[in-house]
Parts: sequence; C-alpha cells; structure tokens
Amino acid sequence: MTKEQVDLLIDAAKADWTEVDPAIFGTLLERALDPRERHKLGAHYTPRSYVERLIEPTVIEPLREQWESVKAAAVLLLEQEKESKARAEVEQFHHELCRLRILDPACGSGNFLYVTLEHLKQLEAEVLDFFERIGGDRTLEMDSFKVRPDQFFGMELNPSAVSIAQLVLWIGYFQWHFKTTGKADTNDRPLLPKQNTILHQDAVLAYDEKIPRRDAEGKVVQIWDGITTRPHPVTGKEVPDESAKKVLYDYTNPRRPEWPEADYVVGNPPFVGDKVMREALGDGYTKALRAAYPELSHSSDFVIYWWHISAELLADKQISRFGLISTNSIKQGFNQRTIAKHLSEGGISLGFAIPDHPWVDSKDGASVRIAMTVGVRNASVGNLAQVTRENQIGDGEVIVEFGQDAGIITPALTIGASLSGAQKLQANRGISCPGVKLFGQGFVLGDDPATHPRDAEEITCPYLTARELTQNRKYRKVIDCSHLEERELAQRYPGVYQHLLIAVKPERDQNNRESYREKWWMFGEPRKSFRKALRGVSLQIVTPETSKFRFFAFEPKTTIAEGTIVVIALDDPFFLGTLSSAVHEKWALSSGGRLGVGNDPRYNKTRCFETFPFPDPDAATRERIRDLGERLDAHRKRQQELHPDLTLTGIYNVLEKLRSGEPLTPKERKIHDDGLVSVLKQIHDDLDEAVFHAYGWDDLWAKRPGNAGNPVAERATVPTAEPASPLVGSVAASATPDAASEANAESVTTFATLDQDAWENELLERLVALNHERAAEEKAGRIRWLRPDFQNPDGDANDATSTQSELALPAAKKKAATKAKKLTWPDRLPDQVTAIRTLLPETGPDPEALSTAFGRQSVKREEQISEVLEVLASLGQV
Repeated sequence: MTKEQVDLLIDAAKADWTEVDPAIFGTLLERALDPRERHKLGAHYTPRSYVERLIEPTVIEPLREQWESVKAAAVLLLEQEKESKARAEVEQFHHELCRLRILDPACGSGNFLYVTLEHLKQLEAEVLDFFERIGGDRTLEMDSFKVRPDQFFGMELNPSAVSIAQLVLWIGYFQWHFKTTGKADTNDRPLLPKQNTILHQDAVLAYDEKIPRRDAEGKVVQIWDGITTRPHPVTGKEVPDESAKKVLYDYTNPRRPEWPEADYVVGNPPFVGDKVMREALGDGYTKALRAAYPELSHSSDFVIYWWHISAELLADKQISRFGLISTNSIKQGFNQRTIAKHLSEGGISLGFAIPDHPWVDSKDGASVRIAMTVGVRNASVGNLAQVTRENQIGDGEVIVEFGQDAGIITPALTIGASLSGAQKLQANRGISCPGVKLFGQGFVLGDDPATHPRDAEEITCPYLTARELTQNRKYRKVIDCSHLEERELAQRYPGVYQHLLIAVKPERDQNNRESYREKWWMFGEPRKSFRKALRGVSLQIVTPETSKFRFFAFEPKTTIAEGTIVVIALDDPFFLGTLSSAVHEKWALSSGGRLGVGNDPRYNKTRCFETFPFPDPDAATRERIRDLGERLDAHRKRQQELHPDLTLTGIYNVLEKLRSGEPLTPKERKIHDDGLVSVLKQIHDDLDEAVFHAYGWDDLWAKRPGNAGNPVAERATVPTAEPASPLVGSVAASATPDAASEANAESVTTFATLDQDAWENELLERLVALNHERAAEEKAGRIRWLRPDFQNPDGDANDATSTQSELALPAAKKKAATKAKKLTWPDRLPDQVTAIRTLLPETGPDPEALSTAFGRQSVKREEQISEVLEVLASLGQV
C-alpha cells in the first residue's frame, strides 16, 4: 500500500462506525459502476424493505415456526419439572441456528446476507433471553455458540463487490455486538477469520479456459463493441463505428459450477432477458452457458439458471428453501415452463410469491417490474401477495401495500386454474406468427414520397407497428425485397439497392449473427414460412404483442406487421369475434403474463393462441358471432376514420371506465362521443354472450358479475365528472348504494354478490379442461382444424363432427376422493408440537381428531396432544 492509502485507512479507522448502515456500501458500489455496464448487466442495489420482503418467508418465518414449537415443548417440559431437558431443547435449537448456512449466489455488495444476519441475530437474542429465563447460562452459551458472519456465503463476479460484501457482513456483526453488549470485542479469536465466505466465482457457469475465438485463417475474431458510433458520410446519421472492436471469446468445457453447501438460498440475480444475453454477456459466454444446461430452453432468461439450480438443490434435499427476485417475465413463456416442470416433477411447490412488484426506477439502473418466488419442499399451500397500492418515496423506492390470498400457487404465479399444463393444439398450428423483424430502420421509408427511391413502388408494402395499431396510424411503407437475391435486387432495382446499401448495410455489418450480415438487404426475420399461410386469405388478424388492452383487428394481407405485432392468418369474422370476447381475453391475460415498466399484458402466440380451444357451435350461433365480429371491426374503423385523433387505447380506456362505473373527464367524454363507446360496449356485451353460448356455458354467463339477473345495476347514462362530489372517486371502491346515491345520483353502483375472481377462475378451469379434452381428441385423430384447406389439405386426420354443446362439459370438475394418508407420530417433543401446529388449521384444537391423523386411536397420544394444546393456548399460538 502507498503512504496515501495507509493514511486514508487510518482516517477511516478513527471514524465512528457504530451508526453507519452497512447497506450504504451497496449504493456506493452501484454508483461506481459504469452506467452502461450497470444497466446492461442488470446490476442493482436492492432496498432493505425489498430484501426483508423476501428473506422473511424464505428464512426467518420457517425458523420462527420451528422456534415456536421448541419453546412450546420447553414450557411443557418445565410444567413436567424437567428443567434440564427443557434447557437442552432450547440449547439444541440455538446450536442448530449457529450451524445454519445462508447462500446468496449473486450477492453483489452483500445486502441480502447482511439483512439476513441481522434478523438471525434478533431471533438468537430471543432464544437466549428465553434460555436465561429458564435457568440457562447465557454467557457460557455464547462463549461457544453464536450466529456469526462465517455462516453467510456469497458468490459474485465483481472483485470489488466481493471485498465489500465481506466487509459489510463483519461491520454489521460488530455493530450488533456493540449495540447489545456495549463492548467492541466479540471474544472471537481470531477477530477476523482468514477464510473468506464471499467467493469470487461465476454462480452459473464453470469452464476450463476463456480463449479468444479465431477464424478459419487463425485470426482473432473481433466485433463492434456495441457502443461506439460515427456519423455516416452520406446521411450524417449515427452508425456503428467499425473501428471500435472487442474480442470474441470461447469457453472450454462449459459446465454447471458447484455451489457452497447451504441450508437456505436467497438473492437477486441479474436482470438479463434471453433476447439481450448475447449483447450483455457475450456470444461465447451465452453459447457456453446454454451448452452447460441442455435441459433449459435457449429462450430462458438469465435468472432461470439460478432458479433451476436452486430448485434442483431443493428437490435433492440439499437446501431447505430458496427465495429469488426476478423480473416478472419469470411467469411467462419458457421461463414458466421451467418452473412448471420443477413443480410437477421435482416434488416442490411455491410457499410464497409476489407476481408483480415495482422495482427501483432510476435513470441509469434497471427499470422493470419484478417478481418474488419462494420454493419449498413438498406440495403445500402458499401465500400469494398481490400489490394493491404503490407510493413512490424517492430514489426510485416504492412503498407497497398488499392483498394476500392462500392456495396452491401455479407456475403463472396465480392461485386457481393452472394454465401451464395447457397443451398446444394441432387445430391452431401454423396460422399465427409474430410480425417481421427488420434489423435496420432503413427499410422503412419516410413520409415524403419524393425521398423514396424511384424504383421502389413495386417492392414496397404498407407497414404497421404496434404503436401505430394502438395509437395513430402513420400509413408508412416498407421496402420488402426478402424474395430477391442481392444480384437480382441490384439489377432490377438499383435505386433501392443503393438506398439499402447506405441506410441498412452499415448497421447489419456489425450484427453478431452471420445470416443477418450476409443477407443484409433482407429483413432479419422475414417470416418466409408464415407467408404461405397468408396466401389463402384476404385479411389477416393483428393484435399488439404487448398492450394495456387486448383487442384484435382485421388488416389487408398486404400489410407488413412488425415484430411487436402478432399476426393470425384467419379472415373469417367468426374467429375475430371469438378472439375479441371476454373468454379469450381472460385466457390470454392468464397465459401470456405481463411485461415491462407499464406491466402491460403480453400476448404470447404459443401460450395464448396455440393452446386456446375455440368453440365449435351450431351454424346459427357461428353466424351470430361472425356478424358481431364484423360489426366490431367496422365500428372501430369507421369512428377512427371520422376522427383521426381517436386511438384504440383511448377508446378502450373509456370503455373500461364505463364498465367500472367511474365518471368520465371532459377529454374522455369527447372520446366517448367520437368513438360511440357505449355502442362499442353493447357490441362487446352481445359478443360475449354469444361466445359463452357457443361453448354451452350459458350458466356461467348468467353468473357473471354485472350481468342482467345478478344484483348489479347497468348504468343508464354515461357518468361524467361534473357535477360530482369529492367523494365520487372512492364510491365505486367502498361505499354502499345509499352512500353512493348521496354523493352523486349518476354514480350509483350496486355490487354483485358473486366474486369476480371466483367467476374468472371457474371460466379458466373450464377452458383448461376443454383444452385437455381437445388434446385427447387430437391424439385419437379428431382434429377441429381452423383452416383445413391450408392446415390439412390432404385430409390426413379425421375431422371432428361433434359440436361444443355435445361435449356436455360439467360446470366444475369432479375430484375423486382420496383416502388421507396416515402421518407418523414424531419421537421428539418439538417435532410433535410442529406436527400438531401444522394440522390445527384443518382439524381445530380437537385432541381426538388430531390423534386420528397419526393412526389408530390412542389414549396416550390424545393425552400428549391435550397437554401440547394447553401450552400452545397459554403461549397464544392457538
């Protein structure tokens, strides 16, 4: 060390560290990182409140449950005048507490470990207080046993973070000792151990060597650094600077690394989605990672590798629980499939989950919505926390209020019908696809035709983006020469060729994918196979992949939709009507998940469309849905043509407020009038009723909250914001009908006695059951093709002839009664207490019923259970 560094160290040692929160080191580390690298790698400091929200159900709650059983057993032993045995039980629990090992496999600056250490020290203090009260020697006990930092393990790639995390743990430990004893010396010898528990190690990939990649001529392969740009000499626009290069590396013998032994795993792995892994982690690293985990899809997010390892350790009984923070995309697509596989095959379940939670929204940090999941062994009821209110308090942190529900938590992080088991149906295959991906905005022509290449007209098409679909159409055109080879393009359309040479090629030359570089004049993803599906239709159905509202619309088949639009090659309005119904909306919301800062629903065509069981009604019902589908599409297009500023997002915002009974602002009233939104609502209501009838579910439609016949009054007039009482905003949420009428006569809403969540869950259960029935039909060769002329032109499978009504699906699935498995009565008293406490919610404090759960009637066991119940009651645990 230099003299200056030594002087700084001495000055730091003279400072008073007793009140310094060690968590500040996480903030300092985060701000020391290059902002671009921090955002790219998902590096972030986790606020303490968020950390506690996860470590409580992961680590602290199960330990407290165990402690409550030990304490109850000790009290019972004291009543039996067995003081030494009572102290022995408490002592044994304390020793177990001091042997626990906690692992954060992406520990950063150690905030998770530090907060967990603090909570375990608090629990330890309670244990020692009780131990002292029953005659134990607290000082003697702590001479040999105490919760220490060397029980906390971390894995981290940033070497600075490794050192800081170790420092944070020991500072927190010494602070706790000083605050509770008044002494700085912890009596540990040595004061600081030589062996660090924070490892400088990659948590998900081990390899032998990292070597530069070489081409066929033996030259080191270099690519654009992804950052540096320069102005194009012709257009002046910023393009990649090809002179700014970085070396590509390969990793030899990639494999899954070994994690330190632990009892609990908790942490916050990096936020890196599957689409940006190559950019963020490098092509070589991404290839090696995927090679090391052949069981995982290449479409999995980075965090899934942590989740997968943790779930396997839990299933193998190497850890007791794990809790991880991830982006909320964990409940979608291939991420969800991995979770579903572990839950169905690994003998584990989710003990706690928050499916959607705000994250730290800073200018240069991660800006996402997150999820929290806690894995537990064996099938069990879990607690699902849903955010009900958010309040920003500064520095990006958000105060959150929750509503809680208990039940079996599905892979989609919901309670109730599990859509993760829904199977893809052959009837729906091959007719849906995301739009094209350009990989070069130079394909899109500007608004001024004078700037277009003169020979572009023959190979241009109308272009539609998701933003234009939901907001205002620009009616732009895009050059589509994906059917041409480069030489043919240059000969037949030289003006277009030069335009693309200048506007597209510089960007594509720097793309990591060889096919994108070599076929630079074509769209990156032209969807050539899907274009065959569009040849036999006059229209295509489009829907934005991510949008606040789920709606479907017809577009001419000549329109080229970009990649954030899902395209469906069906031109029958019957399908448009069915997709636009509440039945499909609920299915899509539950199947597709949500995405992004706005937490908008995402339409994943694989999960939302290809699994959806369409109704197969009689001819009259099919014709009615067809007519309503045409009316729906025509109504929206007509009103938008009459009022160019009218957007579908604005229209459906107003429709949602109409349905909820909220008063409209003057701006919303104009949208209502321009869009004739009350007419739109009537079309949607009629369409919903017709689609439910098509499924044969008129009974479920009749039970829908808000329908005629249910105790919910339909509004006769459009509510407005004037004149309104200040109370009106809260009336819809909490007031009685009388109170509402006093506030504003136009805002009266009588609430349905039926539960909306229960109604939606029954709908989803029926759809899942129908999906399974259709899948079974298809295995038997009966496929209800949506477009048999295209999907099955040779008639290879038998067409299904039965209608939906002939399926006679029950309103609810009948569950076969299974004989309850007899439990084993534990030998140790604390375990007996735990077993009784576990059964109490089901049986109540009934000694005979509790005893029966463990086998044949036993008077002795009933007496033991009665004694335990008395102690639990005295401790307030019953």
